[in-house]
Amino acid sequence: MTARTPTLVAALHRAAELDRPGAGMRFLDRRERATMLTWAEVRARALATAGGLVAAGVRPGDRVCIVLPTEPAFPDLFFGALLAGAVPVPLYPPVRLGRLDEYFARTAAMVEAAGAATVVSSARVLRVLGRLLEHVTPRCGLLDAATLVTHAPLPTPAAPAPDDLAMVQFSSGTTVAPKPVGLTHAQVLANARAITDDLLQRFPESDGHAHCGVSWLPLYHDMGLIGCIFPALDHPSSITLLPPEAFLARPALWLRALSKYGGTISPAPDFAYALCVERVRDDELHDVDLSRWVAALDGAEPIAPESLRAFAARFAPFGLRETAITPVYGLSEAALAVTFSALDAPFRTVRIDGRALTEGHAVPVASGGVELAALGPPLPGFGVEIRSSAGQPLPERTVGHIHVSGPSLMQGYLDRTEQPIVDGWLDTGDLGFLAEGELVVTGRAKDVIVLRGRNHAPQDIERVVDTVDGTRTGCAVAVGHVTEQGERLLVFVEARTPRGDLADACMRAIQAATGLRPDLVLILEPGTLPRTSSGKLRRGLALRRWLDGTLTPPESVTMLRLAGAMARSTLARWRAR
Repeated sequence: MTARTPTLVAALHRAAELDRPGAGMRFLDRRERATMLTWAEVRARALATAGGLVAAGVRPGDRVCIVLPTEPAFPDLFFGALLAGAVPVPLYPPVRLGRLDEYFARTAAMVEAAGAATVVSSARVLRVLGRLLEHVTPRCGLLDAATLVTHAPLPTPAAPAPDDLAMVQFSSGTTVAPKPVGLTHAQVLANARAITDDLLQRFPESDGHAHCGVSWLPLYHDMGLIGCIFPALDHPSSITLLPPEAFLARPALWLRALSKYGGTISPAPDFAYALCVERVRDDELHDVDLSRWVAALDGAEPIAPESLRAFAARFAPFGLRETAITPVYGLSEAALAVTFSALDAPFRTVRIDGRALTEGHAVPVASGGVELAALGPPLPGFGVEIRSSAGQPLPERTVGHIHVSGPSLMQGYLDRTEQPIVDGWLDTGDLGFLAEGELVVTGRAKDVIVLRGRNHAPQDIERVVDTVDGTRTGCAVAVGHVTEQGERLLVFVEARTPRGDLADACMRAIQAATGLRPDLVLILEPGTLPRTSSGKLRRGLALRRWLDGTLTPPESVTMLRLAGAMARSTLARWRAR
């Protein structure tokens, strides 16, 4: 095994100096054209970018917000900031042009929370990003990544300590505003190594076959950055990256990249597996071989076992291993991964009596009931406990609050006096139980719907809606609304094919599957439901918008509106000079 390094900067230097054949970052575009950067080239570009940041006024300890898509400029800025002694803060670019007002308000709040000295982006994004300056004015303003990389390399790069901040990432913000999570070099490397150590133990490299990552996940998201880039850097190997928008437009590109570049590990949220089953055609998979894919990690959102079974059956003829699909659990505050199901065995599920589950008891049944994915035991060095609302440990198969501990757990949120970590344990805000030592998640505590004294997980209702013809998969929200008359069940559904009886069809399906009759099923236009930067639905915000009359579809993106946004951006940048 390669010698351990104490920081990301030291890992970058080592990877560059080892210069292993084929190791580095490969960027693919929509037409599957590749741009390859060796780790030595990544370091050289980052050193130049570090020189550009220092010349622009960035000082050691400053926070540098990075607003970039998946492209070579991202590692330029991320590692360039570290080499300049600054702290990178990845943020998401404005991908929903019909929601720009919402984007700028949300992004400005994150820039302020991070205390950023500058925001760096590409010329294409800067055409509209200037409006950010209407809300917040970083000391060094907005910078163009392309101009920074042209500077002379920084002659004396920073050498941070293991306990120095390596990055700031924001929590997903499904139930509240995103919170800034500060992670040290030691913490992010501990998590990256927990992932790779398990993989290398189960599937050691031999006969010239090195592990290779493939990812379409956005680099501003912990699953794409900590879960994909850092392991490839720390155990110098290759990582092939697709833009998220390319995957969404044509999911087969993900599988084609896995085949062409020999991908062995690739994570994705649950919806991606369902999308591949629905959208990938056989004629897009000519000569595709998925037999080297040993770790198809599934996390970041609730897991639907039926979707994983459908994915396994659909792509088994292309060499997909029965054991490859691996449900996992993690969160931003733990720098990502906490539990892994077995990498060398088929994924496991548990069937629970639905009525007992509403009362907090996971009573097993032989058939029927509620089927949930087992997410495995904690990774080495990590701990998971299920506790009551009063903080008392609960026995197995009792639903409670999930608490986690481990070497990559954050020290706290950057901008908060009250911290959620007590005696080394974090209350995740998730609910679940342990079954034979494996974690099973039942939902978010703040999203639980209470009807007539019983708890119901919204995703159980939302999955039923996905089966109704005419709805958009993964685009339904179930919420409880407390009124003077009691709690009502409301379901908001985006329609793929609008029809007059769609609301009634959803209501009948929900009642047949769960015994619950919604008080309201509201059919919405595509794109109406609010989401986090990583694409998770925000149930609480959807309810608040419905209550105040602002649950409306995004504005149409026309050339005139885009031109207006660009003009407003230019004006804002000019005024900020």
